[in-house]
Amino acid sequence: MNGLSTVFILLGLFLLGGVISFVKQGMSKGIITLLGIGATMALLAGVLRLEVWN
Repeated sequence: MNGLSTVFILLGLFLLGGVISFVKQGMSKGIITLLGIGATMALLAGVLRLEVWN
């Protein structure tokens, strides 16, 4: 695992926590959707950059 994949995974988990927090607060669905897409993309980028796939 290199540093950049770790950063992407941690960023994705941070954004996922934001999604959960925003859902509990009852924020607008557009913000939650946008944040969820960002979290998914960051987690996916981190997982795909892992060197175990080679």
